[in-house]
Amino acid sequence: MLCSFSVKNYRGFKDKITLDLTASDYKFNNECVKDGYANKALIYGYNGVGKSNFGFAVMDIIINLTDKDKSLLLNNNYRNFETENKIVEFEYKFKFDESIIVYQYGKISPESLVYENLLINDKQIISYNRITSEPLIILLPGTETLIKDINKIRISVLKYIKSNAALELTSEANLLSSFFDYVDRMLFFRNLDDRKYVGYEIGVHNIFDEIINRNHFHDFVDFLVSAEVPSNIEYKKNGDQYNVFFSYDSDNEIKYEIDFFTYCSTGMKTLSVLFYWLQNAMFDNRSPSLIFIDEFDAFYNQRISEFVINIIKKINHCQFILTTHDTGIMSNDIMRPDCLFLMHKNNIRSLSNSSKKELRFAHNIEKMYRAGAFDE
Repeated sequence: MLCSFSVKNYRGFKDKITLDLTASDYKFNNECVKDGYANKALIYGYNGVGKSNFGFAVMDIIINLTDKDKSLLLNNNYRNFETENKIVEFEYKFKFDESIIVYQYGKISPESLVYENLLINDKQIISYNRITSEPLIILLPGTETLIKDINKIRISVLKYIKSNAALELTSEANLLSSFFDYVDRMLFFRNLDDRKYVGYEIGVHNIFDEIINRNHFHDFVDFLVSAEVPSNIEYKKNGDQYNVFFSYDSDNEIKYEIDFFTYCSTGMKTLSVLFYWLQNAMFDNRSPSLIFIDEFDAFYNQRISEFVINIIKKINHCQFILTTHDTGIMSNDIMRPDCLFLMHKNNIRSLSNSSKKELRFAHNIEKMYRAGAFDE
């Protein structure tokens, strides 16, 4: 799982900004924590503080290591222009079983790497630096015959190894395989009424075609019932397309069918998009490893926001990071202080690290926030 992430010189982040997911010793909402780290994290920040860009930064790793969808990341506005530094720097820390993998790299553009380092349990396994002309070092059995002169190749050394080496079955090779698998299953999406996303899949699919073809339509209806929103929806197949509609029985025994996407609310559209992605985590054997949902509650009232968080808390095998600007759901009843983060221009801190006061379950942390208890 992801333990921490840092980025420097990326878009609006001139200085290094770090999300540290290390958990504290709270005795409530334990389903939000796994293996000593926040498995469910909620980031608060004002509009324009950089929540979306931070999510894109977290997902940058998929450009290096996967062939999954990355179109939203390939933006010319890549580095911060407040400094002459041309290198954008990233650092990820992951935990697999009891081992720690640290992956560091720098780029001058989304697809132009200039250095990479990989450490497993503090041991440097892979390193190279095109800036200082340091030679490529790979300490993995099974890579001895790989061509080491890669200065003219701008792809990731890790992806190069993944694609071309038959690694011996060592503990480090197994950890590297877990690392590749985790990154391959990372997903970012905006909880708006569209299907823009990063990672996990390739190509664009019709939401309801996918839900119906995977036999999850009744699960979707149950999902709406649980959310206490209109759930009288059905579908018919016309040719190769599915028509999804609200179904109404009138007093004159005539059944009326009203197109779902034409007449449903924006909130229901975003719930549909949410379910489309959550079905992978709820029902599939190979679920996403990490789901970053930007502005997850953009079109929800507080009750629906809490419903969504409670659904997500039940999905133990997938790590979630959500962003919001609504402090109405800043509550120990549904989360905990070490899983609630405040984002400012230059830093992200958990509530538990933003106050010298011991935060207990009985505290009204939203009220404390509004009173300035967590101010920088």
